Amino acid sequence: MLYQIISLLLEVAADLLCGACLLRLYMQHQRIPMSLGSGNPIARFLFALTDWLVLPLRRFVPALGRWDTASLLAAFLLEFAQFLLLWLLTGARSGLLAVPVLAVFGLLRLVVSGFSGLVIVYAVLSWVPTPSVASDLLGRLCAPLLRPIRRHLPLVGGVDLSPLVLLLLLQIAGIALGYLQTSALQFG
Repeated sequence: MLYQIISLLLEVAADLLCGACLLRLYMQHQRIPMSLGSGNPIARFLFALTDWLVLPLRRFVPALGRWDTASLLAAFLLEFAQFLLLWLLTGARSGLLAVPVLAVFGLLRLVVSGFSGLVIVYAVLSWVPTPSVASDLLGRLCAPLLRPIRRHLPLVGGVDLSPLVLLLLLQIAGIALGYLQTSALQFG
């Protein structure tokens, strides 16, 4: 029981911080204003959560084009630390090589679930159009993912079903990731 409680607390903390790092990475890639003077409260929240880890990494890890690799590395290191602590708590019985593999798959799982959450909130907010910073931000974050689907899927009775299709594709990706993780750990 104690292991499950510790595991839950570690997962919540790591997912919150990793999700913030990944959102920071994606927002910078999408060129969403991230400066503190931009009036973007979400950016201020992301900076408050992640600056302590991302800024020191930027001294050593250069950006690759529009990709902030320091934010990606920060997210990976947080996932790695989570699985390393869990590995140590279980008595370090399995091979240490499983820890980075679990961290990579944990990061990919977080990307899929993060995009799923963004799309769900975007879809709900699109039903009741209200101009706000959050709805504009969600539209800008979801548009690149929805655009290819919208090219091939027409409106049905004036309703955009592309978020539903994207959610279905993300669920399939989550299932495939689970299968790949199991396979990688069995043969790794």
